Amino acid sequence: MSCIYCINFLKRRNYRILYNNSVNETSTTIRTLVGLSNNRRGLRKLQTILNTIQSLWSSLSLPFIPRPTSPLTIEQRLLSDFCSQRLEDVMETSNGVFKGILDRFNGITVESEHEYNAADDFPEKLKRSLDYWQRKRNRAIWFKVNEKHSNWIPALTENGFQFHHARDGYLTLVCWLPENEYKNLPPCAHTMLGVGGLVVNKECKEILVVSDRYALIPNSWKLPGGFIEPKENLVESGIREVHEETGIETEYETMVSIRHSHGGLFDTSDLYFVMALKPKNFNIKRDEREISKAKWMPFEEYLNHPHVHETNRNFLKIYLDYQKCGLCFVLQKAKHQILKKEYCLYFMKSILEESGQGEVVKEDSKNCDK
Repeated sequence: MSCIYCINFLKRRNYRILYNNSVNETSTTIRTLVGLSNNRRGLRKLQTILNTIQSLWSSLSLPFIPRPTSPLTIEQRLLSDFCSQRLEDVMETSNGVFKGILDRFNGITVESEHEYNAADDFPEKLKRSLDYWQRKRNRAIWFKVNEKHSNWIPALTENGFQFHHARDGYLTLVCWLPENEYKNLPPCAHTMLGVGGLVVNKECKEILVVSDRYALIPNSWKLPGGFIEPKENLVESGIREVHEETGIETEYETMVSIRHSHGGLFDTSDLYFVMALKPKNFNIKRDEREISKAKWMPFEEYLNHPHVHETNRNFLKIYLDYQKCGLCFVLQKAKHQILKKEYCLYFMKSILEESGQGEVVKEDSKNCDK
């Protein structure tokens, strides 16, 4: 009986409903579709049905759906199972048409890694596919073309596809099919992320500064830092950049400031995060390829140096103001309850509270009336 439910469920493509709904809506929807009651017995039947769906999914070579672990966690796992997986529209794809991945916006993604066939008449197959997707009322059609299959690109551009973004080894093109709908496409990545490490030796009242070998203004002093790498957290990036450029090991203290500007590299916007980092050592070993000079500079010299940009001076001023006010931006890591993805939260907190000293008020907090 559960097999019949599953087959009908997949054929009607009701997984789209699950893909877009919240946890509670998803649970209610699937129970309604198969006529299950909202109780423990119904949840057990629901688990059996999902196990059967998983078996059918595997037999059809579809993307993997994780097996629910227990009836009591099924509601929490439904959204994760259906939202985190890419659902392939193999049930309705006809012969001679590119097989693509159906997304929750009724778009299709075709990857040349899976679909390339040197024997195909690509322009003809593309036209058949576009006609088919038009009839099915699909919306955005994405082609992810590996550099090995770049001979696809001329035919794609001739049929209305536009370049969207490129990464190492592939180019993604897109074509918007609906003629009576606003072209609602996500923009490609348009903002560069950078970090600066404000490393302070509090006992000596000194700040770690560097002079870039290829600086726009020769011999100028600034904070060590650089660009964030893919899938790297802000703090991890700041600690890495400081160590690479100066050899100083650090740990996070507080976020200090965010600078936002436009017209950066490759005509992108730019976000620059400045964080205070506590040094674990003080002997500098600069990266000779990128850094011409590095040193510990006294606060007074830094705040009045003619070769330190005003914005960089302000970063130290802001940090010192935070210290007077007894404030810091703490970092707290957490995990999404449903998607199980880790994220970082930054929020303001009392330094004394963060250090476990309770509601003690610092004597110089009266100076924080700016």
